[in-house]
Amino acid sequence: MSRRSSKAKREAVKVAGLEFLAQDAKGVDLVFVPGKKCWVSVESRHDSSEKPGKAKASLRGYWLQTAQRPGLENLVLPEGLQELELDCSDVTQWDSSLLIYLRYLERLCQQKKLQCHKSNLASGIAKLLEISLADDADKAVHAPRPHFFQRVGLRSRQLLHNSLVVLAFIGELSLAIFKLLLGQPGFRGQDLLQQFLGAGPAALPIIALIGFLMGLILAFIGAIPLRWFGVESYVASLIGIGVLRLLAPVMVGVVMAGRSGAAFAAELGSMQINEEIDAYRTLGIDPVRFLILPRFLALTFMLPFLCLFADLLGLLGGMVVAVGYFDITWLDYYETLIRTTRLADLWVGLFTSLVFGALVSACGCFQGINCGRKAESVGKAATDAVVYSIVCIVLATAVITYTTVILKI
Repeated sequence: MSRRSSKAKREAVKVAGLEFLAQDAKGVDLVFVPGKKCWVSVESRHDSSEKPGKAKASLRGYWLQTAQRPGLENLVLPEGLQELELDCSDVTQWDSSLLIYLRYLERLCQQKKLQCHKSNLASGIAKLLEISLADDADKAVHAPRPHFFQRVGLRSRQLLHNSLVVLAFIGELSLAIFKLLLGQPGFRGQDLLQQFLGAGPAALPIIALIGFLMGLILAFIGAIPLRWFGVESYVASLIGIGVLRLLAPVMVGVVMAGRSGAAFAAELGSMQINEEIDAYRTLGIDPVRFLILPRFLALTFMLPFLCLFADLLGLLGGMVVAVGYFDITWLDYYETLIRTTRLADLWVGLFTSLVFGALVSACGCFQGINCGRKAESVGKAATDAVVYSIVCIVLATAVITYTTVILKI
């Protein structure tokens, strides 16, 4: 016989067993026979009419994946049990299959509302079984729903924590700007130039398209009420005031929120996951000054130029409608635009775009620097950056519009 065949034969005789042992009222040892579903005396092998309330599940032999084990689907618990004690003292060798069987026994006891004792388990088996049960225990324990005042307190505490995080970020960014004014930039010039190129010239095509179509659409919409009163020539006033003062800054801000704000959040979030930001801190490099400040400055100061570019394209789109649809000469369009549009409208729009640039860049960088450590956190940070940027744009528009109306600017 070869060595391989003899080894296979030795493996074949390795079996695992399970017996349910108990004692009757007279102290006679009983063993449960699953086929008969009754208790049998160990000595006389006669059937017993008693149904003990306490029994011991004795596991013995080789509880290995390669050994013969009792099937889980054929396991039958004796009737009338109230307590079951698990005993693995006769187990020769074991692996994870033993833990799986013990878990099944424990669940079966829970279903039948039996007390399951594990005091006779070896320390290693008991520890592994406890670890494997930890996750189920967390899922099984459901804390009662907090009452109204607890929910208010939890929400208030979370709001306070988020507010402190935002204030800390604003403080660090303000300190970085102050150090920049003192001649301590904390970043490389080529990084700032790269951010300027990414936030400015690279965005011109989409800004040109949005600006031209914005002026075109506004002129067509304004054509309806203007024709009611026969003042089609004032389409230039509608385009000039609407585009220069509000529409161009808002549209450019929204576009850059989806373009640059989300990009800032994704870049910084990826660096956070890869622990690059932690490496910067370990090397003594302030990530706010080195990473956030160049992006903040680039988008803040490039947005007014993008807004001015969108203004020109918007006026051009309005002129195309005025000349082609209202039969107004380009000279009349220009004269009406100069006569009815103030320079203050342009300055208000440029100032608004400057504020939008600061808000969008701050939202994008904040979400990126505070990104979680999971892969899905990057996508969430990019989405939150766009959402919060648009919300800040709307709020800032309302505040600036109300302020300019009150100040009669």
